[in-house]
Amino acid sequence: MVVIGNEILSGKVVDGNSGLLARELRELGVSLDRVVVIPDDTETIADTVARYSAEFDVVFTSGGVGPTHDDITIGAVAIAFDREVVIHPELRRLLDGWIDGDLTPAHLKMAEVPAGAELVADEHFRFPTVMIENVYVLPGIPEIFKAKVAGLRDRLRGQPWYLRQIYVSSDEAAIAPSLDATLEAFSELLLGSYPRLDRSEYSVKLTLESRDEQYVDAALDDLVGRLPAGSVLRVER
Repeated sequence: MVVIGNEILSGKVVDGNSGLLARELRELGVSLDRVVVIPDDTETIADTVARYSAEFDVVFTSGGVGPTHDDITIGAVAIAFDREVVIHPELRRLLDGWIDGDLTPAHLKMAEVPAGAELVADEHFRFPTVMIENVYVLPGIPEIFKAKVAGLRDRLRGQPWYLRQIYVSSDEAAIAPSLDATLEAFSELLLGSYPRLDRSEYSVKLTLESRDEQYVDAALDDLVGRLPAGSVLRVER
């Protein structure tokens, strides 16, 4: 994921789109391997998109799409793939239906795409998502970003992850040997340990993940059996 915006880097706006995308993809069985935040700079955007497009199966951009002067993502993505920027006839048709009177240059900017781009339409949003090669170009406005990601779910669905959680009263130092032993026995397990400092409900939450449901359940039983006696507060399957 490439998050684009000076406002993110300056702290004026807090990015929530990366967390939303990560949760959506995880639910779909897709691993989000990288999130990078970059400024509104054409060369930086083009270089980053070109590099990530070659390195990863799918790339999402967030931000820099719109009618104003700092909305430069479409042009930068076009440079990344050595394409021209063109007015897409379908997007122009949609704008003609929504805008009273003649379309201004700002309106027409909303219809710009890299030449050869695909429009991904869905009932979740009025305006199609622009896709070029393996890159989805998404707006940064959280409400619109969320709707567009929802509309892409069926295109992205993979093999699901199975999640199990254990809440314990012991601290991380006390349970570390148990975690190490389970990981030695289940080397493919994704095991997370998240302490809670206020200890109002539990001291540590443990998460176990695998694409194999039987595997993660076997690992769960193994770990529960290894944790200090009386430390397991609850297990969520």
